[in-house]
Amino acid sequence: MELTMNGSGDVAQRARFEEEALVHMDALYNFALKLARVRDDAEDLVSDTLLRAFERREQYRLGTNIRAWLFTILYHVFVSRKRRIGSREVQEGDGETGWSVQNAVGEADPEGRFYDSFLDDEIVRAIDALPDEYRTAVVLSDIQEMRYAEIAQILGIPEGTVKSRLFRGRRLLQRKLRGYAEEMGYIKTLALAS
Repeated sequence: MELTMNGSGDVAQRARFEEEALVHMDALYNFALKLARVRDDAEDLVSDTLLRAFERREQYRLGTNIRAWLFTILYHVFVSRKRRIGSREVQEGDGETGWSVQNAVGEADPEGRFYDSFLDDEIVRAIDALPDEYRTAVVLSDIQEMRYAEIAQILGIPEGTVKSRLFRGRRLLQRKLRGYAEEMGYIKTLALAS
């Protein structure tokens, strides 16, 4: 089989794209897991993200910030899937079968629980309890260590909104975790003089 010069360039470019993209699989999966909260859904999100990225690889300039580009695709896949599922649940919620998504029994995400064990359970619960827009910004910034500009690009919002969501999300976390931080000795309570 003979490759033309153009075909050979495409093969090399595809290989380089794959090399750049695939190193971010774990980070994509961790972010997907924080969004979807279910291992199978997170795996589907990552698969769909990579499929879309490979289909649209000509839109990406090699050597630029592929991580932010992939996270943007993943976030948009998540949002569109959430909208589709939400509209489907409304249609199916007529009570014909008596079965709903909320009837699931057992641990829905044992693998996610394992990854979460690296962070203290109390912290994970506090992060998971944040409203979606704050949780997403906090996870991207404080866990995925992305810059404001990258988060703004991923979420499709201005940097100022990112900063605001981070501030509010961190404040909520601070309030929820104050007692825990005192108990663990991370901060000391000041005794009030009587």
